[in-house]
Amino acid sequence: MGQVKETTMLIPLKTVIGQSQAKKFLQRSCERDRTGHAYLFRGPAGIGKKTLAMSFAAYINCLEPSGGDVCGHCSSCSKYASGNHPDLQHIEPEGAAIKISQIRELKKNITYPPFEASYRVILIPDVHATMRRKEVANSLLKILEEPPPQNIFILTGDEAGEILPTILSRCQIVPFYSLDYGDLADELQKDGVERETASTLAAVAEGSLGRARQFLQHDLLPLRRRIVEQLLYLSPTHPDSIEVVFQLAEETAGLKENIDEILDLLSIWIRDVILAEKGLVEQVISRDVSDLLPAAVQRWSIEQLTGQLSSISNARKYLQSNCTRTLVCEVLFFDML
Repeated sequence: MGQVKETTMLIPLKTVIGQSQAKKFLQRSCERDRTGHAYLFRGPAGIGKKTLAMSFAAYINCLEPSGGDVCGHCSSCSKYASGNHPDLQHIEPEGAAIKISQIRELKKNITYPPFEASYRVILIPDVHATMRRKEVANSLLKILEEPPPQNIFILTGDEAGEILPTILSRCQIVPFYSLDYGDLADELQKDGVERETASTLAAVAEGSLGRARQFLQHDLLPLRRRIVEQLLYLSPTHPDSIEVVFQLAEETAGLKENIDEILDLLSIWIRDVILAEKGLVEQVISRDVSDLLPAAVQRWSIEQLTGQLSSISNARKYLQSNCTRTLVCEVLFFDML
């Protein structure tokens, strides 16, 4: 068919980081046999919405649930773990968004009873981004209005993403929140990240595990340090300044869709310098570059730092206008000297 994918992995609810309120609500709905026909897991990106959706899907159909969680060994759990459960459907976008043909095929499939489980579970992640076409959203809405029995929909959506009010009204909304920084740092340490780096990542990622791992994957903290060091110790009149700025701009432009993340990190650094200027060092979160704070306080005034934040804001606007990435970065770094 090409439109429907099955998920893989069995993830017990207890292993999902944080989101205790969401987990308790979902567990109680199952225990009291009050499972809804459609849920929307909504909150910031990268905090476990998709992970908990897959865990809840397995829990719904577990044959021997224990202690408010999956048993991990029944036939249903085994099929979830292997990615071969016939009653778990994962609707992914074809290209940039979900197509109307996928929703039509889904509508046809759910008219039949589940193959073997009590419920067929349909996961639709990132509904705020994948439902860009009104006809697709309206078609899904019709399914959510009167879904056939034995079907449960689990949608996920980012907090800031736009979702049709009519879809919101058809779902039980389960709010998700940013992860505790300490819990997030502990999880990153399990991946082999040093404690200080893990603590920094937890803070700059604002409690988003997905975002923290993105910073790691693309080495954004080391890049930020190189940028800060070069701009901090390089005079605008130094003969090497032009070449250094060009090199930094080229490396930064190579990040492509991750340029926004490095701009966020630079903004956080500048705010940390302003805090240090005001004697509020204990509130600084960029621990990986905290050794550079004394020199930064000596180099730049609060007025200059505020101007740097404005330059970063302008750079974002130019990038959204499809200006050449390298040129935008060059202008930004010259402004920050």
